[in-house]
Amino acid sequence: MTTEVPSSSTERYLAVQQSEEFGRLRKTARSFVFPMTVAFFLWYALYVLLSAYARGFMGAKIIGNINVALIFGLLQFVTTFLIAWYYSRYAAQKIDPLADKILAELNEGDSAKKSED
Repeated sequence: MTTEVPSSSTERYLAVQQSEEFGRLRKTARSFVFPMTVAFFLWYALYVLLSAYARGFMGAKIIGNINVALIFGLLQFVTTFLIAWYYSRYAAQKIDPLADKILAELNEGDSAKKSED
């Protein structure tokens, strides 16, 4: 993205969108989001399907009145928080540096344009 700075804001943002760095940013984000979404959806679907069709298994008591269904239900929350935590680490290490670089180059273009005016 170290090319000439386009004159209008729209042109600059389109140039950023079409840049190699932005493509890399999107690929990096998608490489986490899509697989994790599929994995979580399959995990949730398993919970729902087992609840609907494997009532004996899901109703099996583990300790006292705590059964498999309750454990699986609570694990849905645990999984959600673990994914959020993992995404925040992933974003800080891989997505944010790319986004910061793109933003710095965009702001650099803003300063260059202002100094010309």
